[in-house]
Formats: sequence, structure tokens, C-alpha cells
Amino acid sequence: MLLGRVTEAMATFLPGDTEVLGGLELGGIPIATRLSALTGLPVIFIRKEAKTYGTCKIAEGGDFAGRRVTLIEDIITTGGAVRKAAVSLRELGGAVQDVVCVIDRSEPGQNALHEIGLSTISVLTKADLDAARTR
Repeated sequence: MLLGRVTEAMATFLPGDTEVLGGLELGGIPIATRLSALTGLPVIFIRKEAKTYGTCKIAEGGDFAGRRVTLIEDIITTGGAVRKAAVSLRELGGAVQDVVCVIDRSEPGQNALHEIGLSTISVLTKADLDAARTR
């Protein structure tokens, strides 16, 4: 099962002080759910935008205020969705310093998440994929 193999690899990249996993809509949610099952860490689901009905929250799940949240994403290209999620969770009291993704396909120098104090940890990069293609 591919999801199992991917999440087992990702689990080794999680910062040791992670208290909550934050799965980004949509690709990060199944990954974060599986990581939660593997690690026992609680998980929250982060919407691109808060709904205007129901709970009207940007993030659903347990309490994350004052806790170390590691964002989980499938693919990062520009980092826009990750940036927005990190800023939103920080405004709500979450301590967000890292994002762990399956693939960081941003061009060198284009992933500017470090500008908001966010570290990107990836299982694979665009360079890894390019190198595999040329083998």
C-alpha cells in the first residue's frame, strides 16, 4: 500500500517535539490521518478557508493552542497554502515551525516558507525526481 509506505517514511522526518499533526486540505488530510494512526499523535484538519456555516473554523479537530503543530502536506510547489495555514494557526495560538511534505517540487530559491520562520522537511525533492528520471 503506497500510502503506508509514504507515511512510514514521513514519520521518520517528524520533529521530535511535534504535539499535533496538521493535515492541509485536501492532499495532506489522508497522509496526516495515517501518520496519526502510526504515531499516536492527535491530528487537526486545516481548510483552505473557514466555512461560512457549521463550525466556521479554519481547523477542525482537537485543541492546538499553545501546542507544537507540524503541518503535513502532499506536494509543495510555491508554498502558498502552507504559508496561509501556518499564519492562520499561529493567529489562533498554535506553535507552527515545520511542514513535512512528501514532495517539495519548488524550484531552488522559490520556496520562501523560511521567510515566515517555517522549515520545510521533504521526503523527496524536485531534484530527486529529476535525477530518478534520468537514470
